[in-house]
Amino acid sequence: MTTVAENIVASLRRHNIERVYGLPGDSLNGFTDAIRRDGVIRWQHVRHEEGAAFAAAAEAELTGELTVCAGSCGPGNLHLINGLYDANRSRVPVLAIAAHIPTAEIGTNYFQETHPQELFRECSVYVEYVADPVQMPRLLEIAMREAIEKRGVAVLVIPGDVLLAKAKNERVVAIERATPRILPSEEELRRTAEVLNAAQKVTILAGAGVAGAHDEVVELAERLRAPVVHALRGKEHIEWENPYDVGMTGLLGFSSGYRAMEDADVVLMLGTDFPYPQFYPQHATHIQVDIRGAQLGRRHPVDIGLVGTVRDTVQALLPLLDEGKSSRHADEAREHYRKTRAKLDDLAVPTGRGKPLHPQFVARTLDRLADDDAVFIPDVGSPVVWAARYLTMTRDRRLIGSFSHGTMANAVSHAIGAQSAFPDRQVIALAGDGGLAMLLGELITIVQNELPVKVVVFDNSSLNFVELEMKAAGFVTFGTDLKNPDFAAVAEAIGLKGFRVDDADDLEGALSAALAHEGPALVSVKTARQELSMPPSVTLEQAKGFTLYAIRTVLSGRGDELIDLAATNFRQLF
Repeated sequence: MTTVAENIVASLRRHNIERVYGLPGDSLNGFTDAIRRDGVIRWQHVRHEEGAAFAAAAEAELTGELTVCAGSCGPGNLHLINGLYDANRSRVPVLAIAAHIPTAEIGTNYFQETHPQELFRECSVYVEYVADPVQMPRLLEIAMREAIEKRGVAVLVIPGDVLLAKAKNERVVAIERATPRILPSEEELRRTAEVLNAAQKVTILAGAGVAGAHDEVVELAERLRAPVVHALRGKEHIEWENPYDVGMTGLLGFSSGYRAMEDADVVLMLGTDFPYPQFYPQHATHIQVDIRGAQLGRRHPVDIGLVGTVRDTVQALLPLLDEGKSSRHADEAREHYRKTRAKLDDLAVPTGRGKPLHPQFVARTLDRLADDDAVFIPDVGSPVVWAARYLTMTRDRRLIGSFSHGTMANAVSHAIGAQSAFPDRQVIALAGDGGLAMLLGELITIVQNELPVKVVVFDNSSLNFVELEMKAAGFVTFGTDLKNPDFAAVAEAIGLKGFRVDDADDLEGALSAALAHEGPALVSVKTARQELSMPPSVTLEQAKGFTLYAIRTVLSGRGDELIDLAATNFRQLF
């Protein structure tokens, strides 16, 4: 007779799940032993359950398919939470098996007892407690379908004794994703076309929802003569082979994207959840297209809200749009972008011998050397800024990260999932020194699972982006110093090929050697701590805050920090 755990494994195999990320534990033994005896699904062992959830999230992001992670009772599955928040907010399908304490002990304050169904509620689209074998496999099927159709995290909380119990039903079902065609009404499309046809200056803001609709959106931009501004999660889907792309806006963006939005009389938002209301123009008409009606008007009030998939909605809208619009707005935006791009590239220059490298130079060099189908994964913080500004997308390149949840320490763990799913593809983690140190043990996971991940470390001995936020708010930087080891030497001790770069002249050779290395490799680059990543629009409050920071820094006896900051950013200021 089959156990509940064996039925779960059989169902996962039927669904073509190739691996489960996790860390074993006693309450999970029934499940991990079922995987061992099945022999088809791989147990992808990690050093921290948070890393397991990140890895599953990355695989789901890249493949679009359901992935699985698991944690033992109490502290084990608690460690999954941050990675599951990331997966759920990125809207990728992940199933988490959260083992629980013995059924008879629930509610007694037993060793390692928690209440997982409550703890996971906010980071999932579905969470349920399996109290009896009779509930399975029905709850498993519901959980898988919820994760797939709602594009989020589903959690099954299962006591260890239930996993080992005899299954009451051995049904095995594969869940197939529905592919509906979702369109606004004809009246809504007509009204939208009237507004767009009457507009003089239309700007498109494209987010992750334009995935799979690249050609349609470019055709729409051509018809409307509309510059295309992309949000960070839209970059990989719309930037490439797009003559109307004018870069990003927002805190990580640059001035051309900001200006294209500010100059518009109509902003057409396509599949975007761009979160910063201060970067939406107040005077413009806003039209938003999203597959989720609840998202409409969430970030900025909209004049027309359309529920639909971007590709289908654009295809239905195109025949209603007039030909022959003036290209003046698009031409001006593209010229602004050309100048802005040139200024950004001017910052990506080598430094003198013995001086920390400009991070822009590191990112731009990496972009030039990486494969045309590389997967880039930056840590949250300053690596995201340099990735957003200096990595160029192609039809086959991918750029993923914790762009909605915004957590540290995602890059290496995400890379584990990406490389596991695509063992022959170049996967590059752009790690901050703080992020790398936070889940440093996942370097061992890379070695143990023989994954050829490449890690580029931006070592500026600080929580760099936090320092920038402090300066902008007028605070003297505090608590952000990092006393780092030699990360290249640490990598070598763990089993990765390690490279250390202290001079700009050595960067290209080290990166080339690391990328060519057959196994995992890490390049630790000493980067400038005081490098400023200026937003596209500096507010009066930020200017005041930076002035306060300067005054307070001098009064605290740390004026040498200001000298270093000015020297590092002289080329940006003049």
